[in-house]
Amino acid sequence: MRTYLLTLSLLLGLSKAAVAQLASITPVSPAAPLAGVPALHGDHGSLYLNWSYNRDWYTKSDIRFRNDKSDDYDFTFHNAVAHDHPSMSDFWKLNNLTVPQYDLTVGYMFHDKHDLGIEVSWNHLKYVVDDNQVMRASGEIRGFKFDRDTLVTPNFVHLQHTNGNNYLMVNLVKRHELTAGRHVTLSAVGKVGGGPMISYTISSIFTSHAEGPFHYEGWVVGASGGLRLEFYRYFFLNTDFQGAFANYTNSYIGADRLGRVTHHFGSGQLIYGFGFNVPL
Repeated sequence: MRTYLLTLSLLLGLSKAAVAQLASITPVSPAAPLAGVPALHGDHGSLYLNWSYNRDWYTKSDIRFRNDKSDDYDFTFHNAVAHDHPSMSDFWKLNNLTVPQYDLTVGYMFHDKHDLGIEVSWNHLKYVVDDNQVMRASGEIRGFKFDRDTLVTPNFVHLQHTNGNNYLMVNLVKRHELTAGRHVTLSAVGKVGGGPMISYTISSIFTSHAEGPFHYEGWVVGASGGLRLEFYRYFFLNTDFQGAFANYTNSYIGADRLGRVTHHFGSGQLIYGFGFNVPL
């Protein structure tokens, strides 16, 4: 009996020591990363480069033409209709990559809990006012005042921002993952931003023709939403629809470039392309 009691006391003492030792160990959270092993989603983000093409639609606009330096006119076309010019017939040739309406975007995703990013985009749209359309014209040309429906031929006025109607925008980007597989991820992407228009206008007034140069012609703001399909983290396909408001405040017209054109309009842009991710 004495031997039994001694053995039982010894076992109880060892058990108490083991419990005390286990209680002194700080538990490790299963979500905590192991030392020396990178986390699945690190703090670093990724750079991306996106090349796309687009189709565009425009609202009607009131276009004002004026020159009080080398000529004498100040008149407005009301509800002018314009269209885009995709030029996609030879886009597959390397020397024609920038002939169609294209978009070039460089961005950075932070990979934070909000999945936000920032990007700079160059949207090369084209805007052509339809020739030979009948629209209301009002104002004054060299002392002659008028306000009537007018057939506007290229010999009277021609206007196109085709090299182009360029939106240089800084955008805030929000990504939301919709579904993910082992090597493929589908996300919704929203953007909002704005910036200057560095445009190139081709125009003529009273047969006085002018082309360019590239310069600041106004400003633009816009928002877009679309989808991004990523493959193996490094390659993606994308599609977006962007709505924008463009305000032209400083377009040249006439061979001496002393005439000015001002107008504003809304645009819708369907974008489709591909890109590359560079994880950091």
